[in-house]
Amino acid sequence: MTQQKALRLPVVSGSAEHLVRGFLMRRNVLAYEAPRNNEGYDLIAIHPDPRHRQRKGRRAQIRIQVKSRYATDSDRGFPVRESSFGAFDYLVVVFLNIGTFFDGRDGSTGEAELELYTLPRRFVMKHHQVGKVWQRVRLKNVQKQIEKYRGAAGIEQIALELGVARPTKAKSRK
Repeated sequence: MTQQKALRLPVVSGSAEHLVRGFLMRRNVLAYEAPRNNEGYDLIAIHPDPRHRQRKGRRAQIRIQVKSRYATDSDRGFPVRESSFGAFDYLVVVFLNIGTFFDGRDGSTGEAELELYTLPRRFVMKHHQVGKVWQRVRLKNVQKQIEKYRGAAGIEQIALELGVARPTKAKSRK
């Protein structure tokens, strides 16, 4: 039996970091890309106000590792090395869901809405599995547990840790 060559989609995979950065900025969290191939994290999040004074219990910066899966029919797992645990505060996994690729499918069908989960480091550590070849986290059987980390609710964790208030408009007086 011949092994099928892995499909590499650098443009699609690169979109995940931009999406996460956009979601953070949408919530008024300033996010910068780390240099390519930086060890352990891909984005740095900070408070957008340069005059902001950090309060007790808040953080000055948050380091974020981004992982992505492009296949809608992925096994909901992603590789992460145990040695990187100290290098990130949150890991955001983006299921891009561009199509179905397994069982002989070519990806031209099965597109679905993207999913984004902002997982705290302690969650990643708890669900980390070390195999003979791969170190990974699988989310397939923890769907109920990760719902609180999905989409905007997950991004909110970062905003709260940085002390970034939700943008509001003052009501005008009549």
